[in-house]
Amino acid sequence: MSETRVSIHSDADIIAARRMGRELAEGVGFSGSELTIIATAISEIARNIIEYAGNGEIVVRQTQQGTRRGILVIARDRGPGIPDIELAMQDGYSTSKGIGLGLPGSRRLMDEFEVDSTVGKGTTVTMKKWVA
Repeated sequence: MSETRVSIHSDADIIAARRMGRELAEGVGFSGSELTIIATAISEIARNIIEYAGNGEIVVRQTQQGTRRGILVIARDRGPGIPDIELAMQDGYSTSKGIGLGLPGSRRLMDEFEVDSTVGKGTTVTMKKWVA
């Protein structure tokens, strides 16, 4: 299965991750608004990496479950971690100057969404979107 990795250190890397994810998703069979949805979710999560951890990586790959085809996005950082994931998933909650839509917004855009975080060690966000 095809896989792309993008190191995230700057806004230019967010654009690169978004573009790579969109291209891979198009190859899987997504089209139109679905491509925009996937690219937006990648952008939001990548922006969180820069905002809270400074750097990290986005991995995007094709995935399959039975006859379902989709895209898997994994965002990893070695930042400070999220002390209260439940609170961080609430709309409007932000510890920065943002409007608090990164994690909950991305969760709404994707079909599957999981956050694993350890304070002092970092955060991994795993998202999947399935072709309709």
